[in-house]
Amino acid sequence: MTDKEDFPQLIPPHGGFRELQSYQMAEIVYDATVMFCNRFINRRSRTHDQMVQAARSGKQNIAEGSMASGTSKKFELKLIGVARASLEELLLDFQDYLRQKGLALWGKDHPKARQVRALCYRKNRSYLTYKPYIKDSPPEIAANTMVCLIHQTNYLLDQQLRVLEKAFLKEGGFTEKLYHTRLQMRNRRRKK
Repeated sequence: MTDKEDFPQLIPPHGGFRELQSYQMAEIVYDATVMFCNRFINRRSRTHDQMVQAARSGKQNIAEGSMASGTSKKFELKLIGVARASLEELLLDFQDYLRQKGLALWGKDHPKARQVRALCYRKNRSYLTYKPYIKDSPPEIAANTMVCLIHQTNYLLDQQLRVLEKAFLKEGGFTEKLYHTRLQMRNRRRKK
């Protein structure tokens, strides 16, 4: 019997969050939120801080969940859910901004909304892809661009949550894997 057979790999490969589309979009949302808030919301206000922190929480929780996935699928699911909730909070902040300033909220079929959504399919997209809509545009365009970006990111997170949920139901969690592996090892030793 080889070492691999004696000690199976219990902790699967994990991390790799930078390759997740949800993380890539959340990073764009974070960078764009900082730019938007610095331009249009008083830096000393609680709203500025809360919006930036909600955007950061979305991004950071995806990364943390990915890193925790090797030993806790349950914790990964929880953190991806927290990321999703943080971005929903941020979405409401941008919608509130538009409403309170008397600015139009674009519908999904608005020509500019379609234009912004199409940017998501560009290869190697980053904050720079959206920069003209955030840094160089009036508040209505910038806030609506953020609404579009957050909707796209939330869609990706919803898909990710469904995949994680199915995998958890099919494969179980780390504790179950430990138990079954330990049981298999015991049974092998008894057979010897």
